[in-house]
Amino acid sequence: MGVWNDIKATFSRGNSLLKLIYINIAVFLLLTIISIIGYLLGNPAVSEAAMNLVSVPSSLKVLITRPWTLITYMFTHKDVLHILFNMLWLYWFGRIFLEYLDQRKLVSVYLLGGLCGALVYVLSFNIFPAFSGVVEESVAIGASASVMAVVIAISAYVPNYAINLLLFGRIKIKYMALAIFILTSVVDFYVNSGGKLAHMGGALFGYLFTVNLKRGRDMGKGLNRILDFFATLFKPRKKIKVTYRKPPSDFDYNKAKADRQVEINRILDKISKGGYDSLTKEEKDKLFNESQKKN
Repeated sequence: MGVWNDIKATFSRGNSLLKLIYINIAVFLLLTIISIIGYLLGNPAVSEAAMNLVSVPSSLKVLITRPWTLITYMFTHKDVLHILFNMLWLYWFGRIFLEYLDQRKLVSVYLLGGLCGALVYVLSFNIFPAFSGVVEESVAIGASASVMAVVIAISAYVPNYAINLLLFGRIKIKYMALAIFILTSVVDFYVNSGGKLAHMGGALFGYLFTVNLKRGRDMGKGLNRILDFFATLFKPRKKIKVTYRKPPSDFDYNKAKADRQVEINRILDKISKGGYDSLTKEEKDKLFNESQKKN
């Protein structure tokens, strides 16, 4: 329980970048546990069914029955290297993002970039003849489109921001972003075409987000309002505690009055001996407050 409480505390205190990473890791661990259970039961279909519930399908007929997958797919990974590289890229570029833009924008770019990537993937598989033979079976998973949106968004916002890279020295992130985009979205396009199309969708949104932001328009404002609504809806309300102060008895009242008078007499005696200027600020305040009460 101590470890679990530490994790919850770290999650609640962490910024939006860490929370996005934690959610990705939590989903990965949950799917891994389900896969192990399926293996132990001799029923691999358990793992496959769980994965299908969170993977976005390219088939429009299937997507209509599982619309939530447009969101869940961007937090889903199947193997360690897949999630490792996605989370490293998200962490590195997310930190730069938060140096210049706020956490709300990071979340909206991640979610809307992932959503744009999913839409490009689904539409492409239903439009282009090259995918006609696999459109009914294909599914997409991974945070790559969302991460690509973050990478391109911040690279377009501060293109001359430089990072020290081992073996390469200082390099501007606009060149890093371009290299990442080409290597993950263009090279060997025939391999994992669906994933690469999703990357392109995420990159497109990231670029458009920054272009509009520099013109004074935040493309994520509407999404943030929706998120704020649900956050308020599910946030537990603070209980109002009503306390009643017991009125003082005659004894208590008279005792307090007598104590005040003793203090005033001491202050007046001090004045008679050393003058008004001999009083401390606290004593002057007490004398003034008492005179106000008598007036």
